[in-house]
Amino acid sequence: MRRRAGLTLGAVLIGGGGVVTYATASPSDGSGAPGQDRRPVEVYGLALKGTAVGERKLPRTETEQFSLVGVSWTGALKPLEGTAQVRARGLESGEWGAWQDLQLDAAPPEEVEAGMRGASQPLWVGPSDGVEARVVHEDGSTGALPKGLEVNLVDPGVVTEAETRLDAPAPAAFVMDESPSPSPSPEPTAPPSTVPQPPVTSRADWGADESKSPDPSEYNPDVKAVFVHHTDGANDYDCAESASIVRGIYAYHTEVEGWNDIGYNFLVDKCGTVFEGRKGGIDRPVLGAHTYGFNRESAGIAVLGTHVSGAASTAALTSVARVTAWKLGQYGADPAGTVQLTAGATQRNYFSAQFTAGEQYTFRRVSGHRDGFNTQCPGDALYAQLPTVRTWAAGPVDGLRIASLTDATAKGSTYYTKGTPVVRWAATTPAALIKRYDVLVDGQAVAATSGAGYAKRITLTPGSHAVTVRATHQSGAVTTATPLTVVAETTAPVFTAAPTLGLRTGTVYTGSAPVTLSWKATDDQALRQVRLLTPQAATFSAAAYLSNRTARPGTAAGWSMRAYDYAGNYRDAAVTYTPVVLQESAAVRTGSWSARSSSSYLGGRSYSSASKGASLTWTFTGRSAAWVVSRASSSGQAYVYVDGVKAATVDLRSSATSYRQAIWTRTWSANARHTVKIVVVGTSGRPTVTTDGLVYIR
Repeated sequence: MRRRAGLTLGAVLIGGGGVVTYATASPSDGSGAPGQDRRPVEVYGLALKGTAVGERKLPRTETEQFSLVGVSWTGALKPLEGTAQVRARGLESGEWGAWQDLQLDAAPPEEVEAGMRGASQPLWVGPSDGVEARVVHEDGSTGALPKGLEVNLVDPGVVTEAETRLDAPAPAAFVMDESPSPSPSPEPTAPPSTVPQPPVTSRADWGADESKSPDPSEYNPDVKAVFVHHTDGANDYDCAESASIVRGIYAYHTEVEGWNDIGYNFLVDKCGTVFEGRKGGIDRPVLGAHTYGFNRESAGIAVLGTHVSGAASTAALTSVARVTAWKLGQYGADPAGTVQLTAGATQRNYFSAQFTAGEQYTFRRVSGHRDGFNTQCPGDALYAQLPTVRTWAAGPVDGLRIASLTDATAKGSTYYTKGTPVVRWAATTPAALIKRYDVLVDGQAVAATSGAGYAKRITLTPGSHAVTVRATHQSGAVTTATPLTVVAETTAPVFTAAPTLGLRTGTVYTGSAPVTLSWKATDDQALRQVRLLTPQAATFSAAAYLSNRTARPGTAAGWSMRAYDYAGNYRDAAVTYTPVVLQESAAVRTGSWSARSSSSYLGGRSYSSASKGASLTWTFTGRSAAWVVSRASSSGQAYVYVDGVKAATVDLRSSATSYRQAIWTRTWSANARHTVKIVVVGTSGRPTVTTDGLVYIR
């Protein structure tokens, strides 16, 4: 049944004065030596021995190269009630790894034959050349452990392409149910599936040695359900090692446990590669040995790795869903549904549900190993992902939504475009399970992509449209995303009032005057924003119509604006304005005025008067004007006349002294010749008025 290296007996003292006997693997003919290009699969058995009742050990032992390890014992139906742990020494690092538990809930055979052994789940540890193992009762009791305890090491070897393509008939899997066997069919039917077959790495391609499983295949009538498993072992393997892991599991099942073939129908690695398991034809209902009591009506898919707490990768789940959909699709079964399965053995499952041989029980079409047998497999994390597998396998496409519209802008729930937006979508169902996508406009398909597509540019006629995406699952089930309202239009906005610049109150500097920019823009659909392009950059909302800015006196500047609608259409408007400073010395004076000099004044000078009726008059051609003054607690009042008409009484009094203040302004609709006259009121107790000049815009 198993090929072993030569064993050397020895002894070592353990705590308490006891002696543990152990066995080490002696060197073989070198076929497993590191560095060779070709190396066949090898299986080694090392005895676990000990004098203490209820405890067996294998001290640190150098061995030939191996990558997979497990524990087995005499008696296929005898459970190992205890804790089994191993640690390995890395082949390249030379370092000993941490202790790892071996899962002891592997399903026993339903029909025991000579040479079969009980065994733990095999554990992938990667290339190693040393092992240490121990098995003790979990509760500390001293009851005897099973006889013939061994630590079994598997070197998956390195095989060439020529070796993997053996010209041998396709023998078949071992039968492991207690229920009556159907009549074997030498050429069982392979009904077509309702969904495409995923890529599968054949036994020849992963390097199966077909001499290890010579018996003919046996088949079930159909496949009613799929049971999902995990294989145990590290999850940090490189996907380039996956074929080696599969070869190791195959050797462990056949040479350690004495089975006729690997137990699973399919195996999937974390990168999503699917491997053919039991031989007999992946498109046929091959009888497997994966779920004790329920192999007769099902197929088994195992994910490489341990998923007790770590979830399986999206790539792995995708492939599990694809294989599931394909196999169940051969028999018209809905992966999201349930089915009645007949128990082939009397037992309890992980959830303590009782099964009686010959009775029927309800299972999900996609179930976990623990649903049929008392095991943690496929681990809590992967078991929690089975609803996702069912959804992906059964369809329709899940989570379909329009992710964005490029070359279109949303206002509320409506999108606006010039007419050629790019529709982008997303779905949680993997692309490999999706047959096609269609982009619909007003219910009609206008563009299509494969299931791998995620974007499409469309052309819309002017007007409002309903745009959506329809996904067709490989099962034929159809999902349509929530539609978007999209308005196509090419009419640019309009400036109903051109940009206008007017002076405002505030502090005036030699290089800066306070101004207000005003405008008005509209759009036939939806105005989005207005931007100031020059002489400064700014962006305003559609509701805005003015902005406080500053302008440089003595310099002509173009004020350019652009109005945008939500579709991206725009229109420009521009005007040019020049602010001008008229000093007080440029005014026509009446009455008594005295000149003052200070850097605080506009231009360094000002005029001041306390004489009632004293006046200053400026005449200019422009469209906006501002009187600039100094203010203090002792400042008085002045009358302002515009074009000979009294316009305002201005009080210059201020609790804080300030200079160069534009205190009064006036703006007209167009350039024209105007006269502004300032007259001192002669306010009682504070008659003084100090003026810095006048600023106007032309």
